[in-house]
Amino acid sequence: MTDEDSLLPEQTAAVSAMLDLPEPAASSGGPLPPLWHWFYFLQWPGQTELGTDGHPANGHFLPPIPDRQRMFAGGRCQFVEPLRVGERAERTSSLVNAQVKHGRTGELLFVTQRNEIRQQGRTRVIEEQDIVYRSGRSSASHPEVVDPTSAPWPDAEWRLPVQPDPRLLFRFSALTANAHRIHYDQPYAREEEGYPGLVVHGPLLAVLMLELVRREEPRRVSSLAFRFRSPVFALEQVVAYGTRSEAAATLGTATHRDDRHATAEVTFA
Repeated sequence: MTDEDSLLPEQTAAVSAMLDLPEPAASSGGPLPPLWHWFYFLQWPGQTELGTDGHPANGHFLPPIPDRQRMFAGGRCQFVEPLRVGERAERTSSLVNAQVKHGRTGELLFVTQRNEIRQQGRTRVIEEQDIVYRSGRSSASHPEVVDPTSAPWPDAEWRLPVQPDPRLLFRFSALTANAHRIHYDQPYAREEEGYPGLVVHGPLLAVLMLELVRREEPRRVSSLAFRFRSPVFALEQVVAYGTRSEAAATLGTATHRDDRHATAEVTFA
């Protein structure tokens, strides 16, 4: 499957506003920050094509698992060259792996999707995304109520505190064309999926970790490996943190409940 996008600067301005940056992080002709390609190549299915959870009911790479729950588990990126804002880009997506496993709540399908993004005939970004589809509700335990007051303070060189609220989740959903109801429909998140509140997008945690790098490290990111381990809920106090080594950095996101909700490793060019 191949998609095209012009990488318009208006989108980077919108993302910058969401992150409270005083000016856009990239302008026309400038380099797109790592992972900001997630705000492009958006898919907008028709309303009747959505399932009850807000995800498309059918489409590319979607498995025929009954009552499936979709989770973005992690991935890897190679940033061969920076993408340039305002230049047309082409993304080719393919399915590289699918593995069925059986868990306590039913079938689990682990899917790896590969995306290659090109500009001016050159491959700029190579990405693999690991998606898990679960049949039935997760058996993982979650807090009964969200605590908005307890703050973590991990022992790390870099720290970026954030308290995601429903407004931030709404804007991130809009900027990524994500209609999954766990991010904006609190009764659905509680009653249908068993969460204590709205769920913070895993990709938002990854963007915050890379935003920390963008603010603190002048070297260009050349590779990234990340994993989403446990959910964060709206209004919890979150700290994205990182520690730099000679040619790499170790990253994470923490709440008072867990210091490894999401983790990542980056290397520098």
